[in-house]
Amino acid sequence: MLEKRAFYINGEWVESQGGTDHHVINPSTEEPCATITLGTQADADAAVAAAKAAFPAWMATPVEERIAMVSKLCDIYAERAEELGEAMSLEMGAPISMSKTSQAGAGSWHLQNFIKAAKNFEFNRPLGDHAPGDRIIYEPVGVAALITPWNWPMNQVTLKVGAAAIAGCTMVLKPSEESPLNAVIFTEMMHEAGFPAGVYNMIQGDGAGVGTALSGHQDVDMVSFTGSTRAGTAISKNAADTLKRVHLELGGKGANLIFDDADEKAVKRGVLHMMNNTGQSCNAPSRMLVQRGIYDQAVEEAAAVAEKVTVGPASEEGRHIGPVVNEVQWGKIQALIEKGIEEGAKLVAGGPGRPDGMNRGFYVRPTVFADVNNDMTIAREEIFGPVLSIIPFDTEEEAVQIANDTPYGLTNYVQTQDSNRANRLATQLRSGMVEMNGTSRAAGSPFGGMKQSGNGREGGVWGLEDFLEVKAVSGWAAE
Repeated sequence: MLEKRAFYINGEWVESQGGTDHHVINPSTEEPCATITLGTQADADAAVAAAKAAFPAWMATPVEERIAMVSKLCDIYAERAEELGEAMSLEMGAPISMSKTSQAGAGSWHLQNFIKAAKNFEFNRPLGDHAPGDRIIYEPVGVAALITPWNWPMNQVTLKVGAAAIAGCTMVLKPSEESPLNAVIFTEMMHEAGFPAGVYNMIQGDGAGVGTALSGHQDVDMVSFTGSTRAGTAISKNAADTLKRVHLELGGKGANLIFDDADEKAVKRGVLHMMNNTGQSCNAPSRMLVQRGIYDQAVEEAAAVAEKVTVGPASEEGRHIGPVVNEVQWGKIQALIEKGIEEGAKLVAGGPGRPDGMNRGFYVRPTVFADVNNDMTIAREEIFGPVLSIIPFDTEEEAVQIANDTPYGLTNYVQTQDSNRANRLATQLRSGMVEMNGTSRAAGSPFGGMKQSGNGREGGVWGLEDFLEVKAVSGWAAE
């Protein structure tokens, strides 16, 4: 078992000021795999103070130099990507093959795209030809608290750190206590890349402790948080007294609208997308809405696809899915599966309990419910596990109504060969992202939601703008 790791404050590895030990559990075995220290208010104060002291000089550093440091970080990241994949697989249960590719690869992808976006971003630009003496200047917000989740650790760490660094913010990263080891490796990379002392700081902790200390801290100018809607609400309330900027990427309950003219791979694609990362993705297409004419066929196919999804330890190579992250999540998922049965949904694949032959580890059976209506609990709540709900619809208008009838608004999906219909739906679906016919978002496309799925956007130009203030200047002297 790995020993507890120190915190990184003001360019140095330091011990916690009185924090308590926390065991990191390997979800494949239910055994401890590492011990970390959960930080205290004093740790948070020290990290914020370091970031505050470093801010003036980092803000004044030419953006070309900030970009160059992130570029160097990219090179170091590539050298240690496999190590990152191993850490994430161990601590949060992503199968090792997927962790070394998708989980680790997400980080380098985002860093590279920030560099591209920044090189074309005008941080000092004219207002317009009508006002030659007016300028718009983009300046860093200040000290940013970055609070990241366990489900896609490097994806979220790089989306926040990369944007904050290029924008000129200084920062304090608090990774999830469920998946803290990858953040230690990433911090070593930041140190090797040569970021000045205090620009980047990292302290371990839980939401109730360090998360609360950072989100309410008077010297933190911005909180960027990814996690549950419940936690996002708590952070917003805690941050309100200091009127700091709060950027939230929260839960989802994505609808996947499959029309009777959808391509032949649409149902299979939707099921496998739902099961990816063991269903632990906020943008998972967890509600499959199927037009009545192909409904029975789609249910049969979805059940067959789910039954072929294999479950196994995260340490094994292959295309299987791993466990969910911890016992609490496992229990919540089991309760929601039971609730689906109780409320009358038709169980067509999977169900309660662990897969056959597994009596240890937080494994969940790939589960599909049919004949779900949008008032059922499994259609309303984010399950965050490999559980799919299938809902029938008759008309396009009904599909839109069902899809939008949710407090969430992160990602919706459309499967149709009718381009006019696809374009109509893109404007009618109330979500921050809409993906058509299996086409993923391109490099630099913004990630974020509406309603209770949060605010702000991450990635590319929009990700940079979230860490920037806009200053209007009149009377700018011509050079």
